[in-house]
Amino acid sequence: MTDTKGPDDARGRHRVVVTGIGAITPLGLTAPAFWEAMLAGKSGAATITGFDASAFTTHFACEIKGFDPLNFMDRKQAQRIDRFAQFALAAATEALTDAGITSESMSSLARERAGVVFGSGIGGLQTFQEQTQAYLRGGPRRLSPFFIPMMIPDMASGVIAIRYGFRGPNHCVVSACATGNHNIGDATTLIRYGDADLMLCGGAEAAICELGLGGFASMHALSTRNDDPATASRPFDKTRDGFVMGDGAGALVLESLSHARNRGARIYAEVVGVGASADAHHVTAPHPEGLGARLAMERVMAEGGLTVDDVDAINMHATATPLGDVAESRAVQTVFGSRARRITCTSTKSMTGHMLGAAGAAEAIASVLSIVHGVVPPTINVTELDPDCDLCYAIGKPVTREVRVALSNAFGFGGHNTSAAFKAYEE
Repeated sequence: MTDTKGPDDARGRHRVVVTGIGAITPLGLTAPAFWEAMLAGKSGAATITGFDASAFTTHFACEIKGFDPLNFMDRKQAQRIDRFAQFALAAATEALTDAGITSESMSSLARERAGVVFGSGIGGLQTFQEQTQAYLRGGPRRLSPFFIPMMIPDMASGVIAIRYGFRGPNHCVVSACATGNHNIGDATTLIRYGDADLMLCGGAEAAICELGLGGFASMHALSTRNDDPATASRPFDKTRDGFVMGDGAGALVLESLSHARNRGARIYAEVVGVGASADAHHVTAPHPEGLGARLAMERVMAEGGLTVDDVDAINMHATATPLGDVAESRAVQTVFGSRARRITCTSTKSMTGHMLGAAGAAEAIASVLSIVHGVVPPTINVTELDPDCDLCYAIGKPVTREVRVALSNAFGFGGHNTSAAFKAYEE
């Protein structure tokens, strides 16, 4: 059905709501399993099983366990799309089903008004590695005709649209680890200003392979706690030594409020928007005072007319790198001042690892569920809090509290900063 109702907020725009979620994560292969494992404080990190990592300085990661692409697509398609796109299609399928959009209800959707904005920070890295090896073994004739389509990051958005016949806006934002949030932001804008009624958005990544692990390890960005992988991802801890790689995907169905109402959809939360900025500082290191992070949070709050008193929880980017956690904590202190310690902050990367281009989408889902259930998931593995990370963190166990507004931060190499904001839905 088409959204025929006019704009419905005070600034003449459509309100945007979340009506479906889907997740493929190191903690579980559905959004409910992901949420349950986070509340239990489980770690997804373990010694890598997909290849022999013994030659690398880091031997572990947060791999996806038990995923069978044939549960979501036929064998031919599974062989013709990279693993990141398989994850994306699986998460999208769950999100649409969760939103009550079935094959029966599809006929009533105006598919020209339904679109997909779904990104990946790296894209088909495993395909790139395999095809490079094939070329070196046998030359050009060994290259697959599917090499380029499997590798390019926008293919996740493409295969989702093809599967569901969504002919509305379709593209892919690539901004390293800010990718998931940027795609949510673009989808929100398209609905808000009337270019679409429904958007499937999110991010996916499958970079745990020799090239991915080796590339990050060569930067000394990864934890090397090979003796105890489960405790290696330790945001805010004084002994943190780098992030843990993670794979997966997060997908959200966004709709204009009137479109969701017209079809009787269940509403999880309202999307305030996504604030974006650039550090303009360094290709990998954050601004030491968190300048870009501060601007991103300030911009999304201004977008939604929020004050510092409105925000109750922040799912921080916090990857467990020495510089990043401190810079982001300083940014929160600057934005919220004396109110900062009344906000419950957490880093779900302590459990999922860093899912790169999928991180923002998965953490947006965690933030939405915090609003729905009134619980902030914990940050695990903190044994000695870094005194420079001086906020009120949910350490070791979930914090039960009312969450009216939640921010979800995601920052990427290149100085890309985003802060997504969600709030409890009210009529």
